Amino acid sequence: MNPLSATPVAETGRDAVRAAPSPAVRPFRSVRALRAGPVSIRVHPRTVAVGGLLIVGVTAAAAAHLAFGGTPIPYIQVLTALTGGATEASVHLAVTEFRAPRMVAAILVGACLAAAGAITQTVARNPLASPDILGVTSGASAGAVAVLVLAEGGAAGLSGPAATVGMPTAAFTAGMAAGVAAYLLAYRNGIDSYRLILVGLGISGLTAALTTWMLTLGDVTSAAQALTWMMGSLNGKDWALVTPMAAVAGVLLGAAVLCGRWLLPAALDEDTAIGLGLRLGLVRVVALTLAVLLAAVATVVGGPLVFVALASPQIARLLTRAPVPPVTVSALTGAVFVLVADTAAANLLAVPLPVGVATAVLGAPYLIHLVMRSQRRPL
Repeated sequence: MNPLSATPVAETGRDAVRAAPSPAVRPFRSVRALRAGPVSIRVHPRTVAVGGLLIVGVTAAAAAHLAFGGTPIPYIQVLTALTGGATEASVHLAVTEFRAPRMVAAILVGACLAAAGAITQTVARNPLASPDILGVTSGASAGAVAVLVLAEGGAAGLSGPAATVGMPTAAFTAGMAAGVAAYLLAYRNGIDSYRLILVGLGISGLTAALTTWMLTLGDVTSAAQALTWMMGSLNGKDWALVTPMAAVAGVLLGAAVLCGRWLLPAALDEDTAIGLGLRLGLVRVVALTLAVLLAAVATVVGGPLVFVALASPQIARLLTRAPVPPVTVSALTGAVFVLVADTAAANLLAVPLPVGVATAVLGAPYLIHLVMRSQRRPL
C-alpha cells in the first residue's frame, strides 16, 4: 500500500476538540516529475495552473487597490506615477508614498497569515486551526496595546515613534512569547496537536483579558487608538515600517515554502509518518515555529486580522484539490483576500472601515460553513 494514501486516524478521546476533522490525506493525481541532471522536482499541473492564475489575481487586485484606495485615480496615472513619469505632484505623492506602502503591507499580511494558517492546519490536522489558536495574534495585540496605552508617549498614536519602533517590537516580542509559552506548556515527550490547541486557547483567553485590563488603565485617546489597531487596520503604513517587515517576511515565506515538502507526511497519522522515516517531533517544532513567526510579523504590520489564516488555506486546497493546503498557493490566496478586503473596506461605505471588519464579514460565512459541514459528519 502506498503510505501516502493512508488516512489520518483520529486519536482516542479527542474527537470533541477536533470538531471538524481534516479530510483524508490522498496523494496528488497527475503528478509530473521534472528532471534536470541529478535534480528532480515533482510538479502537480493543477497547482501550477492555479498558482499562475492567482499571481494574475494578485496583480489585478493590487492595481485596483492603488487606483481605488481612496479618491479614484485612473490606471494610466497610477502606472505613470509608479514608473517615475511626469504626473501631478499630488497624484505621485498619493500613489508612491501613501497607497503603495499600504498595498505592499496588504500583500505581506495576507501572504504571511495564509502561509501560517496552512502550516498550522496541516500539522494540527484540523481545518479550523489557525495561528489564533496558538495565541500568537492575541499575544501580539497585548504587546502593542501595552505600548500604545501604558508606555510613556503611547498617546503619540499610530503615526508617532511608538508606531515605527516601540509598537512593532513589543507586538513581535509578545507574539513570540505567546507562541513559545504554548510550545512549552503543550510539550510532553513531543508536540501533540491536541494539547497545543487547548493550551493555545487558554493563552488566547489570558492575553485577551490582559489586553482588556490595560485598555481600562489608559486614557481615552490611547484606548481609542489601541482599539482601532486591534480591529486590524492598514491605514497610515509607510515605507519605514513596510520595508524591514518585507525583508523579514520574504525570508520566512521562503522558509515556509521549503518546509512544505514535509507537511504532507506530517499530516498522516503518527505511526505512518514515523514509518516513512520522518522525524515527526522535529518537523512539528520547525513548522509551528515558522507559523508563529509568520503570524507575528503579519500582526505587527496589519494588526490581528481575523479569518485570513482560517479561510485562505482551505480555499487554496479546494482550488488545487490538494491533500493538504499548499503553502505557496495559500499565500497567494491570502494576498488576494486582504487586497480585496481592504479595497472594499475603503469604498463600499461612505466612511472607510478598517480592513479587519471586511475580513470578518467575508470570512465569517466560511467559518459557519465549516462548522455546519462538521456537524453533518459522523463522529
